[in-house]
Amino acid sequence: MADDIVDAPAKGGKGKGMIVIILIVLLMSGAGVAGGLYAAGALGSHEEEEEAPKEDPNRPLLVKKGEDPLAVAEKAVAEAGGGAEAEGGGEGGGKKEATVPHVETDFKLPKGGIDLPRPKKVADYQPTYYQMPAPYTSNLADTDSLVQVAMAVSTFYDARVTDALKTHELAIRSAILMQLSQESGAELSTPQGKVALQGRLTALINKILREKTGYSGVDNVYFTNFIIQ
Repeated sequence: MADDIVDAPAKGGKGKGMIVIILIVLLMSGAGVAGGLYAAGALGSHEEEEEAPKEDPNRPLLVKKGEDPLAVAEKAVAEAGGGAEAEGGGEGGGKKEATVPHVETDFKLPKGGIDLPRPKKVADYQPTYYQMPAPYTSNLADTDSLVQVAMAVSTFYDARVTDALKTHELAIRSAILMQLSQESGAELSTPQGKVALQGRLTALINKILREKTGYSGVDNVYFTNFIIQ
């Protein structure tokens, strides 16, 4: 009788083995998914993506009373890691006029550039005056007379503004001559007409500077000679 006795298999042994195998497969699958998510950055990689700078190192800075406009610009460029060579020469292959280097940056300027604001308390800031190189002579819209204008501009910003005026002088000259050819001789013969022309020329020069450099910066235009003949 003893030989006829066969040990029965333990209940549930096979089922437990299957459960263990399934758990191992699930754990391995979970580890693979977690690894993929980590590699994709979903679980928070320690490596941060490089962001574009929030401020443009080439933006002209206001010059406080008693400061040197060139020194302010050069300090800003040096702190931004620039200081190699000044930006290229004038338009048309002219002599290099710029004195402040341009800093390479990933900063994205808005379309149309940025209009630099006038300081609220102008008495606290240092104006710089720049005489435009040569007079502007043009015919007028309503008469056979000619107008000849010599002018200077002012800025409360650092030397990068006057650098831009030098570098883009040809574009500025062309635009001013076109503007003068549309003016009325009768209007320009009056003080009010000259003041209005100052405003139009200031806006025109700033528009060109924004297009060429991304920033305006000219505060006002001053006539150093004004002849209608």
